[in-house]
Amino acid sequence: MKQLEFEGRYSAFWNEMESVLADTSKASALTLSEFPRDYRRVCQHLAMAKSRRYATGLIERLNALVQAGYEVLYGGAFRRRGSIIEFLSFGFPAALRSNGVFIWAAAAVFLLPYVLIMIACMVNDQLIYSVMDASSVRNMESMYDPALRKLGRERQSDSDIMMFGFYIYNNISIAFKCFATGIFLGVGSLFVLFFNGLQIGAVSGHLTALGYSETFYPFVVGHGSFELTAIVFSGAAGLKLGFSLLAPGPYSRRKALQYAAKDAIKIVYGVFVMLLIAAFIEAFWSSSSSLPIAVKYSVGAALWAFVYYYCFFFARTRVAAYHSQYAA
Repeated sequence: MKQLEFEGRYSAFWNEMESVLADTSKASALTLSEFPRDYRRVCQHLAMAKSRRYATGLIERLNALVQAGYEVLYGGAFRRRGSIIEFLSFGFPAALRSNGVFIWAAAAVFLLPYVLIMIACMVNDQLIYSVMDASSVRNMESMYDPALRKLGRERQSDSDIMMFGFYIYNNISIAFKCFATGIFLGVGSLFVLFFNGLQIGAVSGHLTALGYSETFYPFVVGHGSFELTAIVFSGAAGLKLGFSLLAPGPYSRRKALQYAAKDAIKIVYGVFVMLLIAAFIEAFWSSSSSLPIAVKYSVGAALWAFVYYYCFFFARTRVAAYHSQYAA
């Protein structure tokens, strides 16, 4: 269907929607009747306009209609429950699912070097020195010494609270690099993801070869579900920025970057929450050497299952409605 035919067929409907949305009281009265049906219809029109690469002016008009309609349908819930709760309830999962292609690309770039170098270092533990210098390797080995009272830190490290602050700073700095360097056409995000996968995989393989499995894996299994996943998500947000510059579609590169950043920042907000949780678990739970290994593995497995369910299956009905705004 040509754009002129598309506009001619649905222009009267859009005008009526704009008239309804201009009168807040009228729109509110319709939220339990025909308005949800009409809202879904205009979402479909937006998706069609984007997929067929119609003029920017038309897409912006439909996008404004969708956003205004969404506020009528769900804005009250935001005000009643608070934007943070609503964001965590479905905004963050929706942002992840609407950017699945970037999530899986980032996961592949992170996991492939992780697995390969881990296997290589298990076969030859000297390969760790191709990734880390000798001093860093010695410090890392001392952090997982079975004789330590607190794992994952050097012997002279401060209290759990001090380490909590350190983990927050360290993790968020890595995530920010993954995201922000995406502005360089995505190459920066790819490099940071690849390097971190390489380094973490090398450490995993080296410590396994040394026989530190009973200290290292119980330490990382708890917070790893939040921390490692958050790093991948931040890299995905960076890739979205880079892709918007490489393939801006019907927009200028500046406009495409603005749209991509608006969506990507939702992922980054969620990543910061995940990293706060990871830092708390790492400082107060993972580092303890007194907890039974079976308990740590059980809790770790439950946390991995929770993160996977939350990101990919939680609130599917509401996420589908939210996601319809960004359908392409």
